[in-house]
Amino acid sequence: MNHQHFDTLIIGAGLSGIGTACQLAQEFPQRSLAILERRACMGGTWDLFRYPGIRSDSDMLSYGYKFRLWRSPKVLADGASIRQYIQDTARQHGLDKKIHYGVKITGANWCSQQRLWQVSAVHEASATVRQYSCKFLLCCTGYYNHDEGFLPSFPGEEAFKGVRVHPQHWPEDLDYTGKHVVVIGSGATAATLIPAMADKTAHITMLQRSPSYIYSLPSTDTLTAALSRIMPTRWAYGLARKRNIVLYRAAYIACRQWPRLMRRIILSHVRRQVGPDADMRHFTPHYMPWDERLCAVPDGDLFKAIRSGRASVETDHIERFSENGIVLKSGKHLPADIIIAATGLRLQVLGGMAVSVDGTPYPIGEQMTYKGVLLENLPNLAWIFGYTNVSWTLKVGLAAKYLCRLFHYMDQQGFDVVTPRDDAGNALDDGIMNSMKSGYIQRDQQFLPRQGKAYPWFVFMHYGRDKKMLLKDPVEDPRLAFLQSTREIPAPRPSRVTG
Repeated sequence: MNHQHFDTLIIGAGLSGIGTACQLAQEFPQRSLAILERRACMGGTWDLFRYPGIRSDSDMLSYGYKFRLWRSPKVLADGASIRQYIQDTARQHGLDKKIHYGVKITGANWCSQQRLWQVSAVHEASATVRQYSCKFLLCCTGYYNHDEGFLPSFPGEEAFKGVRVHPQHWPEDLDYTGKHVVVIGSGATAATLIPAMADKTAHITMLQRSPSYIYSLPSTDTLTAALSRIMPTRWAYGLARKRNIVLYRAAYIACRQWPRLMRRIILSHVRRQVGPDADMRHFTPHYMPWDERLCAVPDGDLFKAIRSGRASVETDHIERFSENGIVLKSGKHLPADIIIAATGLRLQVLGGMAVSVDGTPYPIGEQMTYKGVLLENLPNLAWIFGYTNVSWTLKVGLAAKYLCRLFHYMDQQGFDVVTPRDDAGNALDDGIMNSMKSGYIQRDQQFLPRQGKAYPWFVFMHYGRDKKMLLKDPVEDPRLAFLQSTREIPAPRPSRVTG
């Protein structure tokens, strides 16, 4: 057993963890920092998922970091490119040498006497126990279980003689050339897999219980590429990033305020993509736009695969698996050599680690978030959680800047502990993502922090409001309990953080 101490520990070396670490390391170069990553490589989601066609479902200009703009005209990037972008960013900021790989966090306990987080971990390759301690613990682990996705049981599944796959654990040697493939699911994963595989399969079918909203985006941003030839590249991509943030936020607001109008617009767009002979029953959801996430497909590749006849869609329920396919409730039989269960995720917070204060457990599902960043009743702990209705990284960037503001304030005032406290009974029974009706969220939302009914406990999922709350509103707040440092108070210095 060994022990290491750092001023700041970041859990997770994915997009959120590397982005947060870059901003903190630049703002506080004198503080020791380490990143604990369970996998053997940085990249998080983009290292885990390796299925055919894996790509972003947000435009890369707003999904990339503000401090290191995405410099490609490709709108929806593939997983390998995003992984490389994360790795290059870490190397440029000297963070690649601060990552401890293969480390699984088993628990974290706040010791009030020492004013430190005591973090227990296992180095999985060697099975050795490691102990870390830190002043601030920042969790950048996302919100789903990396060990297993959601895989429901199907009647007769033991009878199926072919290959079954979940996209979260894609076999590298899977050969689907000339095979009949059925993809169970209608979300972003299914919409990505089908056009990526259609050229090689004998036929591929998307089997869905109900449709999702799917819309087409241009695969390349030709306007920004043209502007970059007549002005500095950073200006061109910086302007395009601002444009995309405004457009996507406006589209989301329009869907919430005028859902029936936006439904007609989206479905009209789909009709043009799939052609006049398509059965729109397969593309017409029973819910309104943004009750669940919308699926983006570059250049309408999914629709093109369906129009060509290489792919098809079935909307039905599964009666049972057969030896060589799936029997539907309607009686139809779908032949299959390979069945891909794109059936969703399992939610998990803080990477599954247990959290306690002086040995008393504090389940995350029973706490609220303060300004969507800090966690109620937990000292010196932040949970970096992005947006689900626009690019995830926009909130990550705001949260990191807020932490920089908070740390500067604490240094200037001589504080070394901060704990959010709610004395007004703001907690609601809903989780912070309850407004979204996606199955995986409704199924496991009890694991997520609770929503609050008033500022600053209410999670807005609103970039404009969060920008004001996190970057403009005063850090000092009676709902934050600070403890004075026992060390000599350092001389204050001005913050370099800007909006």
